Amino acid sequence: MKYTFTAVFREENGKVFARVPDLDGCVTTGKDFSDALEQMKDALCAWLCVAEDESLSIPAPRPQNQIEHTDVDVLSLISADTIKYRAKTDSKAVQKSVSLPAWLLQ
Repeated sequence: MKYTFTAVFREENGKVFARVPDLDGCVTTGKDFSDALEQMKDALCAWLCVAEDESLSIPAPRPQNQIEHTDVDVLSLISADTIKYRAKTDSKAVQKSVSLPAWLLQ
């Protein structure tokens, strides 16, 4: 599924902290804004995949003007596609046959 949520970014003490206020516990940090943005994309997709897998309700995103933030915060829309995320991150078990030399089996 495709989703779009607002993330709030705040720079403090040389790090950038990010959160999605609409999704309880969807938080991350980065060494700069670019890193925090990439980390937030991953955190958002992971949060949503878990919610889908566990049949948890996913709240509707609020408009940005309803999200609590300070004057120093940066708000950004973050898009997530859980189908693409799963295709990129899900691993599959593969059965392989291996021939070993006899001396290794002794």
